[in-house]
Amino acid sequence: MSTIDPSKIMQIGMGFWASKTLLTAVNMNLFTHLATGEKSGQQIQQLLGLHKRSLFDFLDTLVALGFLQRKGIKENAMYSNSQDVDLFLDKNKLTYIGGILEMSNNRLYPFWNNLEEALKTGKPQNESKSGEAPLFEAIYSDENRLKEFLHAMGGVQAGNFDFFARNFDFSGFKSHCDIGGSGGNLCVHIAKNDQHIKSISFDLPQVAPIAESNFKALGLDHRIKAVSGDFFKDDLPKAELITMSNVLHDWGHEDKKMLIQKAYDALPDHGAFVVIENVIDNERNKNAFGLMMSLNMLIETDQGFDYSLADFEEWAGEAGFKKISVMPLTGPASALIARK
Repeated sequence: MSTIDPSKIMQIGMGFWASKTLLTAVNMNLFTHLATGEKSGQQIQQLLGLHKRSLFDFLDTLVALGFLQRKGIKENAMYSNSQDVDLFLDKNKLTYIGGILEMSNNRLYPFWNNLEEALKTGKPQNESKSGEAPLFEAIYSDENRLKEFLHAMGGVQAGNFDFFARNFDFSGFKSHCDIGGSGGNLCVHIAKNDQHIKSISFDLPQVAPIAESNFKALGLDHRIKAVSGDFFKDDLPKAELITMSNVLHDWGHEDKKMLIQKAYDALPDHGAFVVIENVIDNERNKNAFGLMMSLNMLIETDQGFDYSLADFEEWAGEAGFKKISVMPLTGPASALIARK
């Protein structure tokens, strides 16, 4: 007979302890420092400017949570990254996903304290609450905030972009356009895995210089170009393959349908439209991350929400797409593939 116990309640209820410990380590670049080799507690203390009082409590918490490995104990310990942390939380690797964690630490963490108010009012709880401009207007008007946001958007999908670029069949496509391309991360992953494709990263004019500098730094500017435009006002660039990542969930029902229709109109016959998001399962009882991402859209946007495969199939069918398939990516994310 199974015993009912409160462990899950306590784990989730006090989950902010673990979350803030990880976010703090990312924000201080701990894992990037350790990517160069194992270090002692004293070395880490000096690198990060930490007080000695809780140094080992902090590091050993990260060990217990599975983010660090350790040989020895306390003053005799040597710390190193776990395998997943070394791949995904080292800033010097293309697979770095820490950008979204940095933004979570600096922006989202305090906003989520007002989830109850968001649920009761249906209104965002971000900068706009204190009279600032709406999310995207505020972000795109501030260069430093924009860079942090673009870094975050690249990071949140880095593992998915890498998986998609390595596993999707690009053989039938020569041209690609990523709508809302941000810093161009998806285009970069595709370019590194498929030498025959030329890509466009389409986003607002403020983003183009940042994306272009990324392409030049990686020696890919001859195969990827940044094109400026507003997907609410302008037609989308023509391409055989059109992608959107973490775009549709930012907007309300009618805007989602409008963007899907624009993608359909920009594709040739037999072209493909791919959406990469944390797609909620149709039963709405398994993908907790996707559901919480939808709550985050409540916190951050006026009308945005995440959606299920069934929702997307309905909207894509209305636009004219005939065949919808799903490619599971890493963790809770999927690529929805609509063929024209």
